[in-house]
Amino acid sequence: QVQLVESGGGLVQAGGSLRLSCAASGSIFSISSMAWYRQAPGKQRELVATISNGDSTNYEDSVKGRFTISRDVKNTVYLQMNSLKSEDTAVYYCNAVVRMYTNTLANYWGQGTQVTVSS
Repeated sequence: QVQLVESGGGLVQAGGSLRLSCAASGSIFSISSMAWYRQAPGKQRELVATISNGDSTNYEDSVKGRFTISRDVKNTVYLQMNSLKSEDTAVYYCNAVVRMYTNTLANYWGQGTQVTVSS
């Protein structure tokens, strides 16, 4: 089994910054990719940013230039969020595509962390 534990959410004023972290642990052979999604009230969950095992990154258009996704060798992914806007308010979810020791791929989600940006 694999666990994703998120931290770093909170309340911040518009224009401020937050850094989210997500640590993956458990029966992990390797991690293929990690990502951050978010879901605002009344809206569908949307992809915010992804990072591959080769550190290739992609961003949703509205966060380009403001958010940065990164990962370390200990299977932790980060999301540095700068110049936050009220429309960034959402629950942020970590996602990991994990290669198990059985050589199968599995998709895991974190529990979510609330980010609230006050205007």
